[in-house]
Amino acid sequence: MKRRAYTARMLPDRPTAEPRLHGVPLKSLLRRTERLRKLGAFGLVLVPLLFILVTLVLPISAMLWSSVSDPVLANNLPRLSAQIRLWQGRDQPPYEVVAALVADLIVAERERKVGRVAARLNHEIPGFRTLMLTTADRVSALNRAIGEDQLFDKDRLLARLIALDARWAESRYWIRMRQAAPPYTMIYLLRTIDRTIDLDDEIVMVKEDRRLFVDVFWRTVWICFWVTVYCLTLGYPIAFLLANMSTTKSNICLLFLLLPLWTSILVKSLSWLVALQNEGVVNDLGILSGLWSTPFELARNRVGTYVSMVHMLLPFMTFPLFSVMKGIDGYHMQAAATMGANPWVAFWRVYFPQTLPGVGGGVLLVFILSLGLYVPPALVGGPGDQMLSYFIAWGGAGGGLAASLSIVLLGLVALFLIGFHRVVGVDRTLFR
Repeated sequence: MKRRAYTARMLPDRPTAEPRLHGVPLKSLLRRTERLRKLGAFGLVLVPLLFILVTLVLPISAMLWSSVSDPVLANNLPRLSAQIRLWQGRDQPPYEVVAALVADLIVAERERKVGRVAARLNHEIPGFRTLMLTTADRVSALNRAIGEDQLFDKDRLLARLIALDARWAESRYWIRMRQAAPPYTMIYLLRTIDRTIDLDDEIVMVKEDRRLFVDVFWRTVWICFWVTVYCLTLGYPIAFLLANMSTTKSNICLLFLLLPLWTSILVKSLSWLVALQNEGVVNDLGILSGLWSTPFELARNRVGTYVSMVHMLLPFMTFPLFSVMKGIDGYHMQAAATMGANPWVAFWRVYFPQTLPGVGGGVLLVFILSLGLYVPPALVGGPGDQMLSYFIAWGGAGGGLAASLSIVLLGLVALFLIGFHRVVGVDRTLFR
């Protein structure tokens, strides 16, 4: 026995044959199958990832970039942009800065690039556009008349420039060009909170007559809040009636509720403008019925803004409520009545808490969608009813300012979502 055990220990293990299928090892087949499964799963996820990248990530990234990008001077006046950043902004600019400005203006005038620079600098000082255009034209004419050697005389160049336009003797024009020279800036983001950079490079409030966007921000929040409240006030009873109708009647009523979604926002806004004006249908019906004797101002003010926006956004409040109410069992109210609760108590203690997911979903949809509406306030509202979206579409057409205002609007949506989640909870809404 001892010899047999010793012999067994000394003999090498017999090699076992690896399992195969059609001559291919099973391990290789399993690895290949797992790899194909992972590739298939990645392919299914790739399409939505690309969609999110193209429709969300790239536009937001471009918006963030535009809010701090300011390459106008760096691209169109490259010599000046490089030289003026070395200047400290005190006393008169050195010869190198003046020569770089004159040389760049000659080239920009030849290549028709002065307009872009003039438009950019006119945001800093009113009248800067005229100064740049006239100076470029006169410097080019002077260069053709006397030649570069005499024009760029070190002792007389700045004096020649001041002789062409006396405003070049003021340091504020040179300081503003120095502040606009870098390809990146915070000026657009500062303007969204009514701040700017003064001549001493300090962040200060803009002049009182130019303060705008802080008031517009709070006006936007106020209008969207009341639009959401009005939509909830009207949408809740409408959804309740639809949920308690027969299927045939509710389908017909839902069709009428869908009609505003099938009509252009522009057409609906113009229709309300016509209906709410002094000689419009609403005032005519009110006078004929004896409700009032003189026409009310219902258009071009806050009333017209609320009416048109509520009309457009009411379906987005009603449908989430209707979908939740349709699933509530009617026996709950009957059980509450059986236990002695009156209809009012039964509604608030039994029925209403079950509709909170629909309320949360409708509030989210209406408030966020109302933030982006600018056609109804622009057409039916007055000058004091314009929201951030209006200035993004029209007033902020300067690119960088529009992008900065869009960031403010995006931040407002994020703050609303965070606050809503803390107070109500996104997981309690219809979209959980």
